[in-house]
Amino acid sequence: MPTIRVFSKPLACCPDFFYNTEIMSATELTTLEQHLLLAIIGLHPNAYGVSIQEHIKDRTGREPTTGSVYASLDRLEEKGFVKSRQGEATPERGGKRKLYFTITARGQHTLRQSLQAIDALSHGLRWKGAAI
Repeated sequence: MPTIRVFSKPLACCPDFFYNTEIMSATELTTLEQHLLLAIIGLHPNAYGVSIQEHIKDRTGREPTTGSVYASLDRLEEKGFVKSRQGEATPERGGKRKLYFTITARGQHTLRQSLQAIDALSHGLRWKGAAI
């Protein structure tokens, strides 16, 4: 029996095959972005890069890299989901200032929608015979 090819390329090469990435990038959150926003809420008013990273590690058992944390925080700030402010310079940090983050109303709204979507999708699923 001949093999029928439905797609000429692997789907991984076409990220917008299933989702409109222009809309998605403005309103959807990655798992890391969800974790960052939740950590910022949990740590308020003392949410800065390292404390956020440690909070995520303590709560999930997975430690995001420092680079991914700061790159994602930059993206979240560009989208208007978080705001940053400079803290005071401290001798322990060699005179460097910490950059503190707070979630905006827009960020809270987007996070709430994202978490509700996951809840709706997982509602009633059965995993290995156990109801969620």
